Amino acid sequence: MKEKSYQRRGRSGDQGTLRRDAKLQTAVNVTAASDNADGTPGRRHRGDIMSPEKRSAVMARIRGQHTGPERTIAALLADAGLHCERHVRGLPGRPDFVFPEERVAVLVDGDFWHGWRFALWRDKLSEAWEAKIAANRRRDDQNRRRLRSMGWHVVRLWEHQIDKSPKACLDRICATLAKASPRIPSR
Repeated sequence: MKEKSYQRRGRSGDQGTLRRDAKLQTAVNVTAASDNADGTPGRRHRGDIMSPEKRSAVMARIRGQHTGPERTIAALLADAGLHCERHVRGLPGRPDFVFPEERVAVLVDGDFWHGWRFALWRDKLSEAWEAKIAANRRRDDQNRRRLRSMGWHVVRLWEHQIDKSPKACLDRICATLAKASPRIPSR
């Protein structure tokens, strides 16, 4: 991604550096954006831009199960004639799709909630959100390790991977199933 730097004088007369993101065609005042409200250097955004009531309503609409990416994978598995269990209690992390005979667990993780490339955007979050996503990542790592120590094969699919190439995701699941059980042909 190309960046160009520009000099400009801000509204209050301060001279800040603008960074132009050629791909997004937007300009960001880097100097001002990296300061806290009190003017001290730090994160771009510390507080919530929504009222507590609005934030509560937005958060209530977020699904934990049967999300769009999960529904996509479920449809692909059904079309391929692969039968599995969903959200199995008793397994670490309650994997989204489980093939018990082959001991294969498929995890479908949202890019935001599970912290895809977290290091690149963690500084844009408030401390509370940063802590929440970091805790989710630690829990995910622990659950995957526990599943593997119990003899499970784990396939982790990210939301952006499913959006970009659902067939490639299905192929990964089928390859893992074939490796786990020789009676299942790979695609």
